[in-house]
Amino acid sequence: MPPLDPARPITRDDIEAKLRQLRRSGEAGAEAARGAGLAGSLVGGLVLVVGAYLLGRRRGRKRRSVIEIRRV
Repeated sequence: MPPLDPARPITRDDIEAKLRQLRRSGEAGAEAARGAGLAGSLVGGLVLVVGAYLLGRRRGRKRRSVIEIRRV
């Protein structure tokens, strides 16, 4: 894209070129963020599953009854 001259009017080609440039830079940023988002969601899911397992295990221990059987 040629440098803008204050005396020259802005044309449709100038606007289209700038929009293409912005779109390319936005797509590159989105690709980088996609990888980080995927890794974050995997770690978050793993933490959620492990937390549910540990809480369920703890609750099971609290509710467990002790049964004593005696023969007479």
